[in-house]
Amino acid sequence: MRALAIAACFLALAPSAGFAQAPALVIKKSPHDAAATVARIEAAITKRGAAIVAKVDHAAAAKANGMDLKPTVVVIFGNPKLGTPLMQSSPTAGLDLPMRVLVWQDASGTVMVGYWPPAALAASHGVKDRDQVVKTMTGALDAITSEAVAK
Repeated sequence: MRALAIAACFLALAPSAGFAQAPALVIKKSPHDAAATVARIEAAITKRGAAIVAKVDHAAAAKANGMDLKPTVVVIFGNPKLGTPLMQSSPTAGLDLPMRVLVWQDASGTVMVGYWPPAALAASHGVKDRDQVVKTMTGALDAITSEAVAK
């Protein structure tokens, strides 16, 4: 009961304490299976001259540890011409760069693609002087993911 009261007080104080709401995740449905969606994302990334830095297959890691997880893959990629200016403005932006796109299969079997909007990255690191870079990153992520989920 005491913990509940403390939690209620914390939640009541949160808005006035300056806690920001989390940014909305950009989510798109894919008509393709997870593997094909990941391959399409990788192709769209390389087509635009960005580099794929890593691919994290969470489902494979779960399986290697005796657990089940529906397909869940993070594709990490970047272009130093876009990421570097953000880090020049705020070195902590490096915590969220290179960019990441998540592909997962939900409980109903639908494959989804999601990413945090670049404006949220910039805001969370106090980057206020790189509007054009953020706009370019936003357009690139939208184009990459839209191409990946196109029929």
